[in-house]
This record gives sequence, structure tokens and C-alpha cells, in this order.
Amino acid sequence: MNDELGRELGWDDQIENEGTDYEPLPDGAYEFTVESMERGRFPGSDKMVACNKAELKLRVKDEKGNDRYIFEDLMLNSKMEWKLSQFFICIGQKKSGEPLKPNWSAVPGSTGKMEIYINEYTNKAGKKMKNNKVDKFLPPEPKTYQAGKF
Repeated sequence: MNDELGRELGWDDQIENEGTDYEPLPDGAYEFTVESMERGRFPGSDKMVACNKAELKLRVKDEKGNDRYIFEDLMLNSKMEWKLSQFFICIGQKKSGEPLKPNWSAVPGSTGKMEIYINEYTNKAGKKMKNNKVDKFLPPEPKTYQAGKF
């Protein structure tokens, strides 16, 4: 059974889990795995026209080795083409300086490294909240080979 989806509770089941306060990860660089990708639509704003978007769920490990998740949208808009390139270079699909037609079906399961920061915002109820946002996707580190080491 997939615990990530939860399980149905019966009308007469006992409940006890009160949740925990979400504490964002500290600013820094983290390795990630793309847990999932959904195709979505951005309705447009005063800064960008309506466009398709890739809704990413990125899994990282915290300092205790627990899975944590960061959600990032990649807008398929010419204003954000730089971020698309940054992401596809990061996961190894694109080479710097070369054009790419992305292989979207290969995105889930891809790995890379990103820098994140703590984003502070006010929710619709007026409560101050914090979450993590991706500052940038990092290019893969060049592989170094040393004779006699594997």
C-alpha cells in the first residue's frame, strides 16, 4: 500500500495524529530526485502570459536522512527559458550551448543538485508561513578520474 496517498479512515476510527509544524530546510545546496512531474497550466498574470507548466515534486534528504519534498513549477514561457535550460543541464539532458527538445517522459526519476532558500510569505488567512524554493539548478560536477581508483 502506498502510504504517500494516505488511507481511508472509517467514521468510527480513532484518530490521534495531530501533525507537526513544518520546518523548512536550511538554505544551501541539496541533491534531489524528481519524484514526480505533472503537466499543468499557468493561467497568466500581469507579468507573464498563460502557458503550460511542469509541476515538479523534488525529493531531498534532510540532515537526519529523512525524505523531504520541494515543489517547483517550470513555466514553459520564453521569459523562463533560462530556467528550463538550467534544469535540463542539471539533470543531464542538455549540454550547455546546445539546443534541446526536452524528453519530458524521462524527467521523473532524474537526479541533480540545486540551491534552495527559505521563502517567507503570508497565506490567504493572513498567517506568516515559510517554505523552500529553488534558487537555481546546478550543472553536474565534472567527473574526475584518478588512475587506479574506481
